[in-house]
Amino acid sequence: MIKSASYIISNPDVASCPQSTLPEYAFIGRSNVGKSSLINMLCHNPKLAKTSQKPGKTLLINHFLINGEWHLVDLPGYGYAQAGQKQREALKRMIERYCLLREQLICLFVLIDCRHEPQKIDLEFINWLGENGVPFAIVFTKGDKLGRMRLKENVEAYKNRLLEEWEELPPVFVTSSETGLGGEELTNYIEGINAQLKVES
Repeated sequence: MIKSASYIISNPDVASCPQSTLPEYAFIGRSNVGKSSLINMLCHNPKLAKTSQKPGKTLLINHFLINGEWHLVDLPGYGYAQAGQKQREALKRMIERYCLLREQLICLFVLIDCRHEPQKIDLEFINWLGENGVPFAIVFTKGDKLGRMRLKENVEAYKNRLLEEWEELPPVFVTSSETGLGGEELTNYIEGINAQLKVES
């Protein structure tokens, strides 16, 4: 259960991120996947992360302190088509450097819009994470936009597509920022990892 959430800082590069030993859980996805809305739902604060109808709003690495115990990190979206080539390359480099160099990163939550078929850009990013050993989970967003059967079919289709290249799938969550679907499962997953980290430390 997330009881407190506060904005800490935004940075353009991993080298400037907080010098903290707290575990970090980062959220990323294609532009307009509903990332900020999901973060606000999880944190029970509709104004915590800035939401926008315009894609590409998040351009920095944003840190939030949760329950005084861990950091939630809001990363820029990838694949924002209207950004210039130079900006896209800079964002790609920022994301890759964070994923590869940030020792505090425990899990990267990759957000996928449940309404769409598997997109090349998402599959390529997921495969890149696997090739580089970055721990991640998949979070389907906007689960309220489809009927129950169609939602299940889309999620299964996505899993089957991944299994063409993956022997084992990462954890998968289905969420809706509108209804709260999946919020408890997601926060329980994070709290479970944190509890294990405490035991091991």
